[in-house]
Formats: sequence, structure tokens, C-alpha cells
Amino acid sequence: MTLSITHRDPAALGGDGSILMRQRRDHARLDTMMNRWLAGGPADELDALWRDIVQLVFSHAFAEETVLWPVLRRVAPDGGELTGRVEEEHQAINELVARVEKSPDDPRRAEWIREAFTLIRQDIRDEEDELLPLLRDAFDDRRLRRIGAAWETVRATAPTRPHPGVPRRPPGNAVRGVPLSLLDRLRDVAPVGGLTVRRVAFTAFAAAGAAGAAVAVFRAVRAPRRPGGR
Repeated sequence: MTLSITHRDPAALGGDGSILMRQRRDHARLDTMMNRWLAGGPADELDALWRDIVQLVFSHAFAEETVLWPVLRRVAPDGGELTGRVEEEHQAINELVARVEKSPDDPRRAEWIREAFTLIRQDIRDEEDELLPLLRDAFDDRRLRRIGAAWETVRATAPTRPHPGVPRRPPGNAVRGVPLSLLDRLRDVAPVGGLTVRRVAFTAFAAAGAAGAAVAVFRAVRAPRRPGGR
């Protein structure tokens, strides 16, 4: 019987550096931030918190779609069906958050954000209860840590804003998403009219990271399986 990763001991999930623990930490952080937003507060603080949530949601999901789901489709008999369902959830979140971002003054904005939180929580449950345990079943601790390192590399250079038109699967998501990630991260750290040197330096950093991410993904997804699926 496949066990959810939600309450399992870190050692049973491959240690702190494993993909399972990295995923669970992100999910817990998202849960905390969403609860803080729902508790209310000054408008400027809630807006800043919402931006942090959006950045984490989209970098996290992009790295999943680039690194994890191709691996899962390769090792799990029903991986295609499971990842397809989660990709549909990601697309629904993408479209809803894009609507929020494009309509900052719409009176339904808070309602849409709450709806997005509901979708995000459902996505977390599907991943922790169904998809991620399959990686635990398929790989040993060392391989889970290698996949975790690849996922972290991609997340560091992933888009941080909604882009509903970007494909959900590689190579299309990487081809369309990496250039957008440069623009997203410039918008995240540099206000309009910011210093040119700051903009150029960050673009160079992001481009270098994207190149490293491409290598990490290739190794994680294409590395041959060991005997016994590990």
C-alpha cells in the first residue's frame, strides 16, 4: 500500500536533501502563507504576502513539470494518468492567478484568491498522497537526493508568475518558460526604471542558472534505471 509522505519521518523519505522532503517543505511553507493571508491584515502586507505565494507556487510547479513528472511517467505504470491530472490542476491555478493579476481592482479579487488557495491545497494533497509516494517506491535515498538537487536547480531559475500559454510538459515548457523566467525575476527584484547594471547582472545570473538547470534535468530524467527500478 502506498503511504502519503505527509507525516512520514524524514529518514524514511531519503533525508533532508531528497526530493520528497524538499517538496514537503515547500508545501508546508505555502500552507502557512495561505493561512496568514486568510487571517487578514493591512492591505499592503496582504499584497506582499500574495506576491510571495505566487512566486513560490509557480517556481515550484514549473520544476515539478520539468523534472519530476517526466521521471514519474517513466517509472510508474499509471504515471501518465496521475501527472496529467495534476497538470490540469496546475493549468487551472495558472489561469485563475492570471485573472487575479490582471484585475487588481476587481471586487471579486479576494474571492478568486480564496478559490486559488482551494486549488493549491487540492494539488498538494494529490501530490503528497498519490504522486510523490511513487517516487519513494521507485528510488533509493541517493537517487531521491539527486532528483531533489535537479529540481532545486530548476526551481531557482523557473518562472515566478502565471503564464497560461506555456506548455505543461518538456521540452515545450522549458523552451517557452526559461525566457519568461528572466523577465519574471527582473520584475520581482528590480522596479521599473531601476539601475541598468542591476538588470544586466541579474539577467546574466539567471541565464547561467538556466544552463545549469538544463544539464541537471537531462541527467535526472535520462539517467538509466538501476536493476529493480532503482
